[in-house]
Amino acid sequence: MSATQYPVFTVGHSNHSWEEFVKLLLRQRIDEVADVRSSPYSRYVTHFNHGELQQALEGIGIGYVFLGGELGGRPADRSCYDSDGQVQYERVAETDAFDDGIRQVIYRADNCRIVLLCTEKEPLECHRTLLVSRVLAERDVDVEHILTDGSVESHDAAIERLMHLLKLPPSGDMFRSRHDTINEALAIQEKRVSYAVDNASTIHSG
Repeated sequence: MSATQYPVFTVGHSNHSWEEFVKLLLRQRIDEVADVRSSPYSRYVTHFNHGELQQALEGIGIGYVFLGGELGGRPADRSCYDSDGQVQYERVAETDAFDDGIRQVIYRADNCRIVLLCTEKEPLECHRTLLVSRVLAERDVDVEHILTDGSVESHDAAIERLMHLLKLPPSGDMFRSRHDTINEALAIQEKRVSYAVDNASTIHSG
């Protein structure tokens, strides 16, 4: 049984037209968009820029809240980066700001159908899945990923797909439990996709 009345959805805006994006939201009867981009702007699809997006959503009766400060994949907290300047999701998840953001999402999902918005079209290439959805799932929240064709993939199915792509045994093996295998898959994918600054020294400079 889910910890919330409604599942939490996720979606990547990718290069969708505004009309295509709205269809994705309406198909799942979304009431509110929670923007989890650290920087809520797009150079190529400007209708997803913060102000324009908020206004357009409110124009069709869908709410908007910005949670990129709490749940973004490029945190301002320097302690969330390793010595090479790459974001470490485990460190992010331990911050008070992230916990506050997760609590806000859970509260909202108990009152309406909310979708977490980020950029990448593929859920497995985005922190909304590897970090935010992972923590939500650990807190017994049902998570559903909206794909570009309008279909929906459960978070469990997405993780199964990740293990298949990485050729890891979904049930574990004689040396690893299923839980261990899932953590290994997530760690591998995090290393591939998590944000890294161009110059690591900027993370450690005063």
